[in-house]
Amino acid sequence: MKALLTIFIALGLTFVFTGSVQALEDEESESGLALPRMVSLRSSLINVRSGPGSRYPIEWVYKQKGAPVEIIAEFEIWRKIRDWEGSETWVHKAMLSGRRFVKVMTPGENNIYAKPETDSRIIAKAEDGVVGEIEKCPTPDGMCLIKFDTVKGWMPRNGLFGIYKDEVIK
Repeated sequence: MKALLTIFIALGLTFVFTGSVQALEDEESESGLALPRMVSLRSSLINVRSGPGSRYPIEWVYKQKGAPVEIIAEFEIWRKIRDWEGSETWVHKAMLSGRRFVKVMTPGENNIYAKPETDSRIIAKAEDGVVGEIEKCPTPDGMCLIKFDTVKGWMPRNGLFGIYKDEVIK
């Protein structure tokens, strides 16, 4: 009888635990938006903190407006972000923008093409670390149309941080 009771308790706990995990997986973020998601830095001077609140110490300051970051968690008005170097920290949601930018990650000079083909005319070059706004990335494995100040052209997405591997932006 004790063995049968133990089995029922174990099955019940398994059911409760599985239901809790499923509830966590189905739970939306506090904002109701998908996690993770790419956003950009709204200002050229942004303090980031070690935790979700102004009482936490400032870890460092971002100084590149438009730089892409990934929101990986939310707590009230605070967003945990991951940057292009893999660093994770917290920032107030007002310091982030939904506008989509990329950061060139391939070292050296990178070609910007007139058309979405690597055999098309090279119209400019972009150094690593430069930030540009995404105009579109129409195919999951092709190139993206990026606007760098006054230059607009196509770049291979595999050298860019700020867009997911198979993401399409029209």
